[in-house]
Amino acid sequence: MKIAIYGYGNLGKGIEAAIKYNPDMELSCVFTRRAPDTVKTLTGVPVFSAERVLDFKDKIDVLIICGGSATDLPEMTPALAKSFNVIDSFDTHKRIPEHFASVDAAAREGGKLALISCGWDPGLFSIARLYASAALPSGEDYTFWGRGVSQGHSDAIRRIDGVLDARQYTVPIDDALSCVRRGECPQLTTAEKHKRECYVVAEAGADKALIEKTIKEMPNYFADYETSVEFITLDELRAKHSGMPHGGSVIRNGVTGLSGESVNTIEFSLKLDSNPEFTASVLVAYARAIARLAARGEIGAKTVFDIAPADLSPKSSDELRAHLL
Repeated sequence: MKIAIYGYGNLGKGIEAAIKYNPDMELSCVFTRRAPDTVKTLTGVPVFSAERVLDFKDKIDVLIICGGSATDLPEMTPALAKSFNVIDSFDTHKRIPEHFASVDAAAREGGKLALISCGWDPGLFSIARLYASAALPSGEDYTFWGRGVSQGHSDAIRRIDGVLDARQYTVPIDDALSCVRRGECPQLTTAEKHKRECYVVAEAGADKALIEKTIKEMPNYFADYETSVEFITLDELRAKHSGMPHGGSVIRNGVTGLSGESVNTIEFSLKLDSNPEFTASVLVAYARAIARLAARGEIGAKTVFDIAPADLSPKSSDELRAHLL
């Protein structure tokens, strides 16, 4: 399968590394909005200007789009889905339905296949929520993220005028997490489950008060959370916040028995040294599925809910039944 990367930041580099673990795939090239001669890839694959991407139509099985959800992917994915089978990691949960509709129309226009909102949340966590709620229909779902760096939220801060760099940590509130794990089924507001910590490097002369206000009032990202903003130097950011850890848990408490007398808990958890590398690994697995589905003639937009687990694996159906079932 010939894979290409559109956008070469942390996620793009993670995809390049992940492909090395998948011998049925080949990384054809990288497309960048930067000057191509300034971009050095980890494995020496060729780099082309993003403006040349249409020159590669019908030469790529799947194009993995590595842009930010705030402003990049709502434009990039529909535009590219007209000409390529694509995957993105769009993670603004409240806007997924409108993003899906936009990408679906574009992909159908071009006779292509597109997978949106792939990764671990949305993505693997979404599947865990679906499985758990199907198995325990009488119950409550809870999702806790972190403590870890959110790439999407950090990117949203960096796009604010006057911000040089930033890291945002999503932090679960311990009391709420413990209560859920005890099976108590609490009703929790957004602010009662998580808080957000922002470490921001401001440009010289920037209005820090305005930056902080903009962060705390940003809809879909910070407005509904207890959010702290700390301004630090670039050296401090590099020394203390250069890693990309993350993780979290999807938990469902549900009752069974004629009278609901038995309380059951399902939990799916991740602990990640590198958020972008793990997200990339998920995207690469789903690239295999998209290539297979496209070869069967499927078009339009899909989500992880629409992909059969067997299509993710390089193993044959016989091998899956023998070793994993």
